[in-house]
Amino acid sequence: MSWYRWNGEDLELSLRVQVRAPRDAFVGPDPGGEYYRVRIKAPPVDGKGNQALRRFVADAFGVAPSRVTLIGGEHARYKRLRIEAPSQLPLPVARP
Repeated sequence: MSWYRWNGEDLELSLRVQVRAPRDAFVGPDPGGEYYRVRIKAPPVDGKGNQALRRFVADAFGVAPSRVTLIGGEHARYKRLRIEAPSQLPLPVARP
């Protein structure tokens, strides 16, 4: 799977984000396997979508939102996130 990679203790995810969804949820990998699809309720206005995504991912991986960093795709639907030392793994990712 190419939608995630480990960088030491940190996990980097490549996501395809759908905003204005009925609920926040992890959907599954894209057919090509390059991105993991995520739905977020928040609109993509004034950074609200990115903030909601960081909070959702932080909660799911058991870390503080400050430990989730947007490393690419700030204004795009395809984003890259870094999660510092996640304590839980809600997605099917294998530790190195």
